[in-house]
Amino acid sequence: MTSLKLSIAHQVPGRVRLKVPSAKGNPELLRQISDAFGVIPGIEQITVNPTTGSVVLHYDTDQHDEFHGHFHAHVARAHDYRPPVTEIDELARKIEEEAEFLAQNSEAARAFVDFCKRVDSEIKLATGNMIDLKILLAVGIIGFTVIEIGAAAATPVWVTLTIFALNHFIAMHPHAHQPAGAPVVTQA
Repeated sequence: MTSLKLSIAHQVPGRVRLKVPSAKGNPELLRQISDAFGVIPGIEQITVNPTTGSVVLHYDTDQHDEFHGHFHAHVARAHDYRPPVTEIDELARKIEEEAEFLAQNSEAARAFVDFCKRVDSEIKLATGNMIDLKILLAVGIIGFTVIEIGAAAATPVWVTLTIFALNHFIAMHPHAHQPAGAPVVTQA
């Protein structure tokens, strides 16, 4: 994985605008960035814009020197940022590597890999990066299993699968709870 690329687009006392190209259309990444910068002393408000991939930090000008000392340390850490890798991400990476290997020697495999990437990209774009092809495939498998086994099974498998899927969906999409006194994060 590559480091997070961000740049200071504009800066005046009390306000800094950061551009994060990889955060365009990715509200989850913007939330993680705002959480990371929200701990800097003097931050009063953070505004994120998923359309442009920008983060605006509003800070108390009375704490200008302290803010900038912490701010530059956070920017340096952000350049070494690596998103957390889950088991599902690791499995998907292995499948992608295998598919790419097979696609090098087969036009049919190349067409299938390109099709899957295009469908995944379209799903992410349509859902604002909340759902991807991995989630839809899991839901499809659960649906197929429920239909094939039916609701009349001795132990309702569909209930177990639904709880399992919901638990993993929640684990993959954690919601941040802001502590009292934390800076306000808004979307532009």
